[in-house]
Amino acid sequence: MTRSSASCLRAGATAGALVAAVAVTAVLGACRKAPQPSVNPLPFKAVEVLYQETRTLKDQIDVTRDRGASSTPAGVTLADLIGRFNTSRAGVLRGLATGSFPDLTEEDRRAVEVMKRALEKDLIEEKVEKVAPAEGGSIETAPGGENGGTAADLDCDGDPEAVAKGPDGYEALTKRIYACFGAAARSLSFEGRTMDRLTVFGLLPLTDEPARRRALFMAMAPIWTAVNGDNSPRSPYRTLVRLNAARLKDKGETLGESVRQIGVEPAVMEEWLTSVLEAWRDSRPDAPIEPWDFAYAAGRASRALRRAIPLESLRPINDRYYRDLGADPVALRVQYDLEPRAGKDPVAFTTFGRRPRLDDIQVRLGEPWVFASYQIGGLDNLLELLHETGHAIHIAAIRTRPAFTDWPDSDIFTEGIADIASLEMYEPAWQKKYLGASVPLADAIAAKYSGIVMDTAWALFEVRLNRQPERDPNEVWTEITSEYFRIKPHPELAWWAVRGQLIDAPGYMMNYAAGAILVADLRAQVKKMRGRGYTEGDPDWYNWVTGSLYRYGLERTSKNVIEGLLGRPVAPYALLDDMGRAVQPSKRAGI
Repeated sequence: MTRSSASCLRAGATAGALVAAVAVTAVLGACRKAPQPSVNPLPFKAVEVLYQETRTLKDQIDVTRDRGASSTPAGVTLADLIGRFNTSRAGVLRGLATGSFPDLTEEDRRAVEVMKRALEKDLIEEKVEKVAPAEGGSIETAPGGENGGTAADLDCDGDPEAVAKGPDGYEALTKRIYACFGAAARSLSFEGRTMDRLTVFGLLPLTDEPARRRALFMAMAPIWTAVNGDNSPRSPYRTLVRLNAARLKDKGETLGESVRQIGVEPAVMEEWLTSVLEAWRDSRPDAPIEPWDFAYAAGRASRALRRAIPLESLRPINDRYYRDLGADPVALRVQYDLEPRAGKDPVAFTTFGRRPRLDDIQVRLGEPWVFASYQIGGLDNLLELLHETGHAIHIAAIRTRPAFTDWPDSDIFTEGIADIASLEMYEPAWQKKYLGASVPLADAIAAKYSGIVMDTAWALFEVRLNRQPERDPNEVWTEITSEYFRIKPHPELAWWAVRGQLIDAPGYMMNYAAGAILVADLRAQVKKMRGRGYTEGDPDWYNWVTGSLYRYGLERTSKNVIEGLLGRPVAPYALLDDMGRAVQPSKRAGI
C-alpha cells in the first residue's frame, strides 16, 4: 500500500464519523488522484456518508419544488442544489463501482444493495431547464410543472392512446392524467366560489340541504372528466389501467401483492377487506342512499363538532396532542406547508426534508415536512393533519445507519403506523379533552370507519379492475358501492375518480385499507402493553413507540417489526371488534 492510498484511507475513516458533505467530497477528490485503480478510493463507511449527503440534497430539492419555490428558506437556489446533488450522486456511484470492499458484514452488504436500488429508482440524475415566471425573466428549476397550469394548457382533451404509444408511454400518460387531475382538483366551482377537492370532501358531511349536497358532489365532475374522459374504452384512465396491467404482467407482478410484506397473502387480505365491508353494511341503515349522501349519513360527528374545530385550531390541537405524547412537532422540527396555492400538489403528503442522523456522540434531528391545503377546519381535515404528523414523528424517530434511514420496506406498515395515535381522535373522551365537546360513541365510530371503508372499496376496485382491465370502471365501482354501502347505482358517473393515488400510484389504496387492519391490531397491542390509552396523556409514549416501531427504517423488515410487537402475525379481529363497539341496534333509518 502506497502512502497516498494510506492517506486516503485515514482521511476516509475520519469522514466516516458523519462529517459534512464538503469534507467527504474533498476526501473523494484527493483519493481520485491516487494511482490505485484496483483499490476503492474511499472506504465503505465514507461512501455511505456521501450517500447520506446525496439523500439530503435530493430531499431539499423535493421540498423546494413542493413549496413552489426556486430556493430553500436559507437561500440556496434549486439550480445549486441540483448541481451539488448530481456531483454527490456521481461520487457515490464511483465509490460503489470501483473495486470491492473487504470484510463487509452481512448488514453492510444489505446496505450496498439498498444504496444501489435507491440510485436506480429514487436518486436519478437531475436536469435543469429554464422557465419564465409571471413577472418576466427566467429562473432555473427542475423539469416538470406537473401540478401547474389549466386543463387547456395541459392538453387534457388530447388522445391518451397517442401518448401511450409515444416514448415512455406509461410514465408520460400517468404524468399527464395526474397533472390534469391536479388542475381540476384545485379549481372546482360551487355557488360562485372556487374551492379545492379537500374542501368539497370536508363540506359534504356538513351540508344539510339535499339539493345543495348533490350540487356540491357534482362540483367534482371536472375531476372525473380529467381522469376518465367520457368513460369510453379509449378514456385516459381506462387506457392507463390496460397499460399498467400489461406492465405488471410482463414483470410477473400482481396489483395488491404488497400485503405479503406484512405477512399476509393477497387472497387472504381480499377476504379480510370484504369482511370489513360486510361489517360496515351490517351496521348501517337498510335504506338505499345516493352517493352524495354517503358522507352526510356517517357525518353526525362532523356536524356536531364542526364549531369546535375552526380552521385556525387545526395546528394548535394537533401540536397539543402530540406534545402530550412526548412528540412535540416543534421540538422535532416538523415543518408545515398548509396554505392553498396555485400549482400545489392536490394530495396531502409528508416527506423527509432532512433526515435524522446518528454520529458517535449525539442524534442530529431531521426536518420532516408536511404538505396539505386547508381552506376549512372540521373533523376530516383534523384527522388528515394528525395522520400526516403521524408520518412526520415516525420519520423523525428513525435511528439507524445512513443507508437504512428511509421509509420502511412496506407502505402498508408506513401508512398504518401514521394512524397509531391519530385514530384516538374518534374516542369521545379524547374529543372532550382536546375539542371541549364530544359525540356519542356510535356517531364517532361511524365517522371513523366511513373513510376507512371507502379506502377499502377503492382497494378492491383497483384489484378487480386490474384482474379484468377491459371492464368499465364505473360498473366495477357501482357493483362495490351498491353491494356494501347500499348506494344507488349511478354507472353514468365516474365518482370513484377523486383519489390521485389511483393515477400516480396504482395499488396504493391497498396500503390504506390493509393499513387500517394493521393499525387496529397495533393500537390494541400498544394499549395493552402500555396499560393506558392515549387520551390521559403519556409523555413517555413517543420514546416507547420509537424503540418498538419507529426507529428501524430499512434496518429490519416491516414483517419482523410488526410480529416482534404483536408476538404473532397480523389479524383483522381488532378492527372488526372496534367497529362492533358501536353497531347501531336500531340501524337508524334515514340521514
